[in-house]
Parts: sequence; structure tokens; C-alpha cells
Amino acid sequence: MDDETTAIQQLVARVRRADATALAEYVQAKRPQLLVFIERQLSGALRRKADPEDLLQEVSADAVRGLPQVDLAERDPFSWLCQIAERRIIDAHRRFFGAQKRDAGREVQLHGGGADSDQSPLVDLLIVSMTSPSSAFSRNQRELKLLAALEKLPEEQREALRLRYIENLPSKEIAERLHKSDVAVRVMLTRSLKKLQDILGPDAAP
Repeated sequence: MDDETTAIQQLVARVRRADATALAEYVQAKRPQLLVFIERQLSGALRRKADPEDLLQEVSADAVRGLPQVDLAERDPFSWLCQIAERRIIDAHRRFFGAQKRDAGREVQLHGGGADSDQSPLVDLLIVSMTSPSSAFSRNQRELKLLAALEKLPEEQREALRLRYIENLPSKEIAERLHKSDVAVRVMLTRSLKKLQDILGPDAAP
């Protein structure tokens, strides 16, 4: 066992005793891996707005604040930090795109409905599910059920949902990427959301 591995193990032991100084040192030691993890979870649209370094600082602050309340006796501190990072990424997505999505939803309703109409609870869950990493430890049952439902959709429909609600692209741009008409994409989005809502049943209700 090399000196670096021994040092990390010693830090982990201190972190598990709720030593905040050790946690700060551990975060610094794992900084490259944490930045890679954060960067991999950012969608293209969010990557243009959120700085991974800033997100890591927020993760560090959250971890220090939450250390006294969390039991890390049998839990990997790195996985715990990644879970905090997931929540921060979701918060950032809502911060940067939430108001935009709500405004788009209001515009759609003014024009007589559409893919977002009366779908906000499902869309919010969709965003959370599709922007979180695949590790099951951070998933709740509703997200897992939605992910299973998404797997039942054709790949083209999943891609349309991702471009609309994760990349936040307008239907015209999605149509160009998928080589379809704008009308066809709007119909696809509406039908995809309806199918997901039918699969989820009461879980998708407000």
C-alpha cells in the first residue's frame, strides 16, 4: 500500500468521525475526480452557464454543513459528495432554466395547449431524472419508475424529450436535428409525455 493510499484512508477515518478539517482535506485530495464527475453530469446547455469549480465549492460548503448530521460509518465519503453534487446540479438546472420553462409553459397555454400544457409535475420529475447520474443510491421510487418508463419509449422519442427539457431547445431546432417537421416534433413530444403519464399513473399527477 503506497503512502497516498494510506493518507486517504486516514482522512476517511477522520471524516467518519465528523472531522470538518479532514473533510476539507479529503475534498481537496479528491478535487480532480469530483470535477470530472460534475462535468460529466452537466448537460450541454447547463455547461454553458454553470462553472464546475463553482459547483464544487457549493458541494464543499454543503458537505461541511451537513457533516454533523450524516452517518458515514459504513458509507463511502466520495459517493456522499457525489450525491450532494447531483443535488447541486439539479438546483442549478432549475435556477437557470426553471423560469424559462415556466414562461414557455404559460405561452403554450395562451396558444391553446401543447407539449408542456398541464404537464409541469411530470416535466419537473423528467428533468430531475434525466439530469441525475445513473447510480441507484440517489434515486427515489418515482424517479426509478420514470426511468423504467423512458426505456419503453423509442430512442427518437427519448432524444426529443432530452433536447426539449434538458437542452431546453425549441421544437423548431429539435425538428432540424431529428430531420422532422416542427409539427411532427410537437406531436411527438405531446404523445411521449402522455405515454409517460399513462405509465406512471398517479405518480405523475400534481
